[in-house]
This record gives sequence, C-alpha cells and structure tokens, in this order.
Amino acid sequence: MIRKLFVTFATVAALAASATGAAAAADQPRPRLKAAATVTGDIVRIGDLVSHAGIIANVPIFRSPDLGTTGVVPAAEVVAAVRAHALIGLDTGDVQDVLVTRASRTIAPQDIEAPVTQALSTRYALGKPKDLTLSFDNDVPPVQVEPTVTAEPRVTRITYNPRTSRFDAVVAIPSRRALRLTGHVTAMQEIVTLVRSVSRGDTIKQDDVVMTRRPRRETPTDVITNRANVVGLAARYTLQPGQPLRDAELMKPELVHRHEIVTLIYNVPGIRLTMRGRANESGAQGDVIGVLNEQAKRVVHGVVVGPGQVVIGGGTQVAATNTGVQTTGALGQAR
Repeated sequence: MIRKLFVTFATVAALAASATGAAAAADQPRPRLKAAATVTGDIVRIGDLVSHAGIIANVPIFRSPDLGTTGVVPAAEVVAAVRAHALIGLDTGDVQDVLVTRASRTIAPQDIEAPVTQALSTRYALGKPKDLTLSFDNDVPPVQVEPTVTAEPRVTRITYNPRTSRFDAVVAIPSRRALRLTGHVTAMQEIVTLVRSVSRGDTIKQDDVVMTRRPRRETPTDVITNRANVVGLAARYTLQPGQPLRDAELMKPELVHRHEIVTLIYNVPGIRLTMRGRANESGAQGDVIGVLNEQAKRVVHGVVVGPGQVVIGGGTQVAATNTGVQTTGALGQAR
C-alpha cells in the first residue's frame, strides 16, 4: 500500500513538472530567423542569425564573410545548421535568404599614403609633407580591418633615390599583411603666376595673380612665392599668363612718363614755387629723373613724389614728407 502511494505521488509530481515546463516554454518568445545580420570576428553564431535562440545562441555554425563584405546564406541552410542543436519551432517567416555583413573599419588610401609622405619628408629632407606629391606605380587600395582596431598604418622600411626621385616603402597595416608601395615623389612649390597678359608699365592687381603649384626643380630660384610681393607693382615688360613671376620682371609703378608734362616744385624756406616741365625719362616714386625746365630751357634733376610731380632743390625733404616720401636731399634716392 505504501509503495503504491509513492508511485502515485511520483507520477503526479512528474506530470506537474512537465506542465510547468510547458507553461514556461509557452511564455518564451518563439525563435525567429533574421533577414539580415551584422557580425564581428571570423565566426557566425546561431544567435547572430536567430533571435531568441536561448542557450545555444553562442554556438558557431558558419564562417564569416571577408571584412567589409556581405554574404548571402539561404534560409534552408540556416535551418539545417540549427536542427542538430535541437532548436524547436524556428519561425522562418517569409525569409528566403539571410544577408550577413562582416563589420569593419576602412583605412582609406590617403591614410596609407600619409605616413609614406611623412617619412620621405623627415628622412630625406624633401620639404614639408604638404609640398610633396607622390605618384604610385599601382593604385593604393582601401584596407578593411576589425572595427576594434585603432592603430594606424606605419612605415617600417623606406628607400629613396634622389637621382630618379623613386621611392620603395613597406607599410605595416594593423592586423593585416604589410603593403609594399613604390613610385615617384615630386617636391612642389607654390608660386605666383598671372591669369592675364600684363603690358609693360601696367600695375598688377589682386585679381591678376593666383598661387600655382609647380615642381620645385622647374622653377627659377628668384621666383616670387608671396602674392603680397606682387600686387601694386608694375611690369617691366609684357608678361604672359601662366608664367612664374620673378623679382627682375617687376618694378614700382611709374608716376611720371617720359616726355610727360609735369609740375616742378621748388621748395626753399618760406617759399614754394611751381612751374611746368617736361620729363626726360620715366620714374617711379622716389626715383631721381631729369626734367626740362621749359622757362629756363635747361635740364634739372628732382625726385618723383607723386603722379606728375617732381621736387627740385633743397626743399625736397619737406615736399616729399608732405606726399608720404622721404629722401636724402635734392638729388637723393628715395628711401
């Protein structure tokens, strides 16, 4: 009698436990196949492709696609792969294929080229990195690395031939194989060039010039590299657009032209005399030129102090100061 009662109690307990488990299972969300997934690492796990996979979520079933790429897995293959792990009631819905993307961080070509440029600049004194232009024998490809990798590419070896301007570099890529890069390097220089033709004596304006990058080996040593040193000056002779500007090609604008009628100014203490004269030569501000005094019919020399104005005599200093020019005397050169 006691034995029979024990068996009855055991049976009731088993049935109760089964009912409790079934009720708990009924409360759990049903496993569902995903239409797309993004994974990290080399392995695709059940939980990557199936939501609510439970205790088997971390079980590996496939290899991941390459870094930064997307692969397609038929839904039937996923079902077959999880069947061996007793996943019950997988809902595939209307999913026919699962898109699996391998997460990555892209190292752009310019981020691979930058350390090569820096190494050439530093080790071979070729100029600032911004002034170097690299021409690679083959296109530098973007490289995909794990998204957790934060290290940047670095040059582990580099050689440079100054005669041919060729370089040969090995760049270490974090978590990937090193790249060998070869090509030419050109040291560039920013110079001032004209955008239009400028005739002799014409004053160069701000809009007449632009900064242009040219290979340093092709530019004259006296080429002008600052546009501020050009604007406001005049051409000594006709200059063509696109050509590098040099100091010897420019001059101060002429304020007096040859054969031009000018005002001769005589300054003595307490007296200022003016009369007409004809310039024997052209001159810029501060230049000493000869002027024919038409009254006296003789040539005098004075300092150009403004458009059509030449100061003669000991009062040059005063007159020049009033016009913004300082000279050393009647025949002195402007400073």
